[in-house]
Amino acid sequence: MVRSLSFSALILFCLTGFVGSVYADGSQTIILQSTTSTQNSGLLDYILPIFEKSSGIKVHVVSVGTGQALKNAANGDGDVLLVHAKSEEEKFVQEGFGVERFDVMFNDFVIIGPKTDPVKISPLKDVTKALQKIAKSNTPFVSRGDDSGTHKKELSLWSAIGPVPGQDQSWYRESGSGMGTTLNIAAGMNAYVMSDRATWIAFKNKSQLKILNEGDERLFNQYGVILVNPAKHKNVKAKQGQQFINWLLSEPGQMAIKSFTLEGKQLFFPNAKPRVVKKAS
Repeated sequence: MVRSLSFSALILFCLTGFVGSVYADGSQTIILQSTTSTQNSGLLDYILPIFEKSSGIKVHVVSVGTGQALKNAANGDGDVLLVHAKSEEEKFVQEGFGVERFDVMFNDFVIIGPKTDPVKISPLKDVTKALQKIAKSNTPFVSRGDDSGTHKKELSLWSAIGPVPGQDQSWYRESGSGMGTTLNIAAGMNAYVMSDRATWIAFKNKSQLKILNEGDERLFNQYGVILVNPAKHKNVKAKQGQQFINWLLSEPGQMAIKSFTLEGKQLFFPNAKPRVVKKAS
């Protein structure tokens, strides 16, 4: 009996030791550096279990602003990037930190403000004219101010109409926080704010705010995915990371993105281009 138990214990030890050899070094996991909008909207919570079930690869998400995600990945802290600042993503690849960039999906940005719309921007179709009215009236506007993809887009819109506002203007506030926190601050201040549509749809505290400006083509919001370059950082799990990218760009991955809805609304629109899928080698 003792011998039998010992043998069973040995078998159990060998099995757990084998599992440890597979997972202890993280060989079946990858780190995804991604923007807060993909996390806060619930998209990643929806699509990652689908990928993990089909691949056996666990995806650990680091959810930060796009600027910080790019910095983290450039330092080798991650395997895959999923962010939304195309020009900086392309620069990331050109500088050798990423292997190749692919379009994955898109949605848009919106200007949100008090339901009373004190500056009356809702009739305007031109987003820069809406921002001009806010600035000229000195009505509070809350910026993320965190180098995120949303913040970068906001700054590009301000720069198109003149000097970018700063903290020396009392009406312009920087939260230095994610989109959800920034929306809450705007609600508390009766202020205007720019948000990605997906986070806005998922946002719960809508009682004081509403979308007041949308539809300008300059509010287009493209997301891209990049494998961090293993030639720069030996710790990058290129095979598993490429497998995740291939899935995102494949029909099953694109359908998973398309099928994610909240309040009956589609939050992200897949637009990966047909291509020859790179093998996960």
